[in-house]
Amino acid sequence: METIYDFKALTSRGQELDFAQFKGKVLLIVNTASKCGFTPQFKGLEELNQKYKDRGLVTIGFPCNQFNHQDPGTDSEIEGFCQLNYGVTFQIMKKIDVNGDDAHPIFKFLKSKTKGLLGSAIKWNFTKFLISRDGEVIKRYAPITAPEKIVKDIDKMLG
Repeated sequence: METIYDFKALTSRGQELDFAQFKGKVLLIVNTASKCGFTPQFKGLEELNQKYKDRGLVTIGFPCNQFNHQDPGTDSEIEGFCQLNYGVTFQIMKKIDVNGDDAHPIFKFLKSKTKGLLGSAIKWNFTKFLISRDGEVIKRYAPITAPEKIVKDIDKMLG
Protein backbone atom coordinates (compact mmCIF):
# COMPACT_ATOMS: atom_id res chain seq x y z
CA MET A 1 0.00 0.00 0.00
CA GLU A 2 1.25 3.45 -0.95
CA THR A 3 1.81 6.12 1.70
CA ILE A 4 3.02 9.72 1.54
CA TYR A 5 6.41 8.38 2.66
CA ASP A 6 6.85 6.52 -0.65
CA PHE A 7 7.22 9.78 -2.60
CA LYS A 8 10.05 12.05 -3.56
CA ALA A 9 9.88 15.49 -5.15
CA LEU A 10 12.27 18.23 -6.19
CA THR A 11 12.71 21.40 -4.16
CA SER A 12 12.71 24.81 -5.85
CA ARG A 13 16.50 24.48 -5.95
CA GLY A 14 16.37 21.14 -7.75
CA GLN A 15 17.31 18.93 -4.78
CA GLU A 16 15.43 15.69 -4.20
CA LEU A 17 13.29 15.67 -1.07
CA ASP A 18 12.43 12.20 0.24
CA PHE A 19 9.13 12.26 2.12
CA ALA A 20 10.22 9.20 4.14
CA GLN A 21 12.17 11.63 6.32
CA PHE A 22 8.85 13.02 7.60
CA LYS A 23 7.69 9.85 9.35
CA GLY A 24 6.35 10.89 12.75
CA LYS A 25 5.65 14.45 11.62
CA VAL A 26 2.35 16.14 10.75
CA LEU A 27 2.45 17.45 7.19
CA LEU A 28 0.58 20.38 5.69
CA ILE A 29 0.90 20.24 1.90
CA VAL A 30 -0.42 23.16 -0.17
CA ASN A 31 -0.51 23.94 -3.89
CA THR A 32 0.47 27.60 -4.06
CA ALA A 33 0.62 30.50 -6.53
CA SER A 34 2.35 33.88 -6.39
CA LYS A 35 -0.22 35.95 -8.30
CA CYS A 36 -3.51 34.65 -6.92
CA GLY A 37 -6.20 36.31 -4.83
CA PHE A 38 -5.31 33.74 -2.14
CA THR A 39 -1.56 34.53 -2.26
CA PRO A 40 -1.79 36.45 1.07
CA GLN A 41 -2.38 33.01 2.66
CA PHE A 42 1.41 32.63 2.53
CA LYS A 43 1.46 34.87 5.62
CA GLY A 44 -0.89 32.57 7.54
CA LEU A 45 0.91 29.45 6.35
CA GLU A 46 4.22 30.88 7.58
CA GLU A 47 2.59 31.77 10.93
CA LEU A 48 1.43 28.15 11.28
CA ASN A 49 4.91 26.99 10.32
CA GLN A 50 6.55 29.17 12.96
CA LYS A 51 4.03 28.31 15.66
CA TYR A 52 4.08 24.53 15.18
CA LYS A 53 7.36 23.49 13.54
CA ASP A 54 9.00 22.74 16.88
CA ARG A 55 6.05 20.50 17.79
CA GLY A 56 6.32 18.45 14.61
CA LEU A 57 4.48 20.29 11.81
CA VAL A 58 6.17 20.37 8.41
CA THR A 59 4.67 22.79 5.89
CA ILE A 60 5.43 22.25 2.20
CA GLY A 61 4.33 24.48 -0.69
CA PHE A 62 4.07 23.20 -4.25
CA PRO A 63 3.79 26.09 -6.74
CA CYS A 64 1.38 25.42 -9.59
CA ASN A 65 0.69 27.46 -12.72
CA GLN A 66 -2.39 25.52 -13.86
CA PHE A 67 -5.01 27.93 -12.54
CA ASN A 68 -5.24 31.02 -14.72
CA HIS A 69 -1.40 31.06 -15.06
CA GLN A 70 -1.04 32.59 -11.59
CA ASP A 71 2.49 31.31 -10.94
CA PRO A 72 4.38 32.04 -14.18
CA GLY A 73 7.83 32.64 -12.67
CA THR A 74 10.84 30.35 -12.50
CA ASP A 75 11.36 28.20 -9.42
CA SER A 76 13.96 30.61 -8.02
CA GLU A 77 11.73 33.63 -8.71
CA ILE A 78 8.82 31.95 -6.91
CA GLU A 79 10.96 31.05 -3.90
CA GLY A 80 12.37 34.59 -3.76
CA PHE A 81 8.88 36.11 -3.99
CA CYS A 82 7.64 33.97 -1.08
CA GLN A 83 10.63 34.85 1.09
CA LEU A 84 10.71 38.55 0.26
CA ASN A 85 6.98 39.30 0.43
CA TYR A 86 5.80 36.86 3.11
CA GLY A 87 8.92 35.81 5.02
CA VAL A 88 8.34 32.19 4.03
CA THR A 89 10.83 29.80 5.63
CA PHE A 90 8.96 26.56 4.95
CA GLN A 91 9.97 24.37 2.02
CA ILE A 92 8.93 25.59 -1.43
CA MET A 93 9.09 22.88 -4.07
CA LYS A 94 9.66 22.89 -7.82
CA LYS A 95 6.62 24.07 -9.78
CA ILE A 96 4.32 21.18 -10.68
CA ASP A 97 0.94 20.29 -12.13
CA VAL A 98 -1.70 19.12 -9.67
CA ASN A 99 -4.39 18.07 -12.17
CA GLY A 100 -4.36 16.15 -15.43
CA ASP A 101 -2.10 13.49 -16.87
CA ASP A 102 1.05 15.35 -15.84
CA ALA A 103 -0.04 15.86 -12.21
CA HIS A 104 2.76 15.16 -9.75
CA PRO A 105 2.46 11.68 -8.19
CA ILE A 106 2.15 13.22 -4.70
CA PHE A 107 -0.96 15.12 -5.79
CA LYS A 108 -2.40 12.09 -7.55
CA PHE A 109 -1.98 10.26 -4.24
CA LEU A 110 -3.43 13.09 -2.10
CA LYS A 111 -6.42 13.50 -4.41
CA SER A 112 -7.11 9.76 -4.33
CA LYS A 113 -7.39 9.89 -0.53
CA THR A 114 -9.66 12.92 -0.14
CA LYS A 115 -12.29 14.41 -2.38
CA GLY A 116 -13.14 18.07 -2.81
CA LEU A 117 -15.91 20.09 -4.42
CA LEU A 118 -14.87 18.86 -7.88
CA GLY A 119 -14.41 15.23 -6.81
CA SER A 120 -10.75 14.33 -6.88
CA ALA A 121 -9.65 17.32 -8.98
CA ILE A 122 -8.00 20.31 -7.33
CA LYS A 123 -10.34 23.29 -7.67
CA TRP A 124 -7.83 26.14 -7.35
CA ASN A 125 -4.61 27.38 -5.79
CA PHE A 126 -4.14 26.97 -2.03
CA THR A 127 -5.93 23.66 -1.63
CA LYS A 128 -4.45 22.23 1.58
CA PHE A 129 -3.91 18.65 2.75
CA LEU A 130 -3.27 17.68 6.37
CA ILE A 131 -1.41 14.40 6.93
CA SER A 132 -1.10 12.68 10.31
CA ARG A 133 2.10 11.52 12.01
CA ASP A 134 1.52 8.02 10.63
CA GLY A 135 1.15 9.28 7.06
CA GLU A 136 -2.64 9.13 6.79
CA VAL A 137 -4.25 11.89 4.71
CA ILE A 138 -6.68 13.28 7.29
CA LYS A 139 -8.34 16.24 5.65
CA ARG A 140 -8.50 18.36 2.53
CA TYR A 141 -9.24 22.07 2.85
CA ALA A 142 -10.72 24.31 0.17
CA PRO A 143 -8.69 27.21 -1.24
CA ILE A 144 -10.90 29.69 0.63
CA THR A 145 -10.09 28.07 3.99
CA ALA A 146 -7.67 30.45 5.67
CA PRO A 147 -4.68 28.82 7.39
CA GLU A 148 -5.81 30.07 10.81
CA LYS A 149 -9.05 28.11 10.37
CA ILE A 150 -7.18 24.79 10.54
CA VAL A 151 -5.36 25.50 13.81
CA LYS A 152 -7.78 23.33 15.80
CA ASP A 153 -7.11 20.32 13.56
CA ILE A 154 -3.33 20.83 13.73
CA ASP A 155 -3.45 21.19 17.54
CA LYS A 156 -5.42 17.96 17.79
CA MET A 157 -2.95 16.06 15.59
CA LEU A 158 0.12 17.36 17.39
CA GLY A 159 -1.35 16.38 20.77
